[in-house]
Amino acid sequence: MAHTPLDIPALLHRIPLFSELSDADIERVARYTRDRHVARGEVLFQRGDQPHGFYFVVSGQVKLAFSSAQGTEKVVEIIGPMQSFGEAVMFMHRPYPVFAEALSETMLVHVGQAVVTELIDQDSTFAHKLLAGMAIRLHGLIQDVETYSLRSSIQRVIGYLLQVADSDTPCEIALPTSKQVIASRLNLTPETLSRIFHDLSEAGLISVQGKRIKLHDPARLARYHA
Repeated sequence: MAHTPLDIPALLHRIPLFSELSDADIERVARYTRDRHVARGEVLFQRGDQPHGFYFVVSGQVKLAFSSAQGTEKVVEIIGPMQSFGEAVMFMHRPYPVFAEALSETMLVHVGQAVVTELIDQDSTFAHKLLAGMAIRLHGLIQDVETYSLRSSIQRVIGYLLQVADSDTPCEIALPTSKQVIASRLNLTPETLSRIFHDLSEAGLISVQGKRIKLHDPARLARYHA
């Protein structure tokens, strides 16, 4: 199916990393930027591929994951709209340590490494914003490790539901991806995730209907097994 090409300069203006660039710099970045439409299940790159820039998701979702020697898959991160990935690996001049796969039909752009290096050399503000973005992601990954190490399985699931809901009042949420991917992201088996959903339902804290989940009392849910 044919796709309408993206207005790349207009899109780059919306990306926080590029928000303070001049129109001339945006046009320069656009010359090194390519849009890409990928179908659900399509792999953007494999573990071991060499990076030549970084990606920014316009719409859809991309999972970053790796497969263990036993053949099981571990989801490291789920990238959503207006989020970027691949910057750190690009600067390390090392191959990707994970593979990237679209979780849904996804539109994204790829910004070439050459223009990023030029902007860093000429604009300290750009360099600071790039570093800040990578630091935020590193902080998030450290929080993940802490969560997996110190929280029980049910606490991880409750924390995830509350994060998605972002509400103190009763609400309904739609899980952003499959339960299997969420389980891997939370370092759980799909069976454990299903059991925890069942237990929370039996406790009257949530109701589950496919990928839609009602949180009956987020405050009480937050206190459960705290």
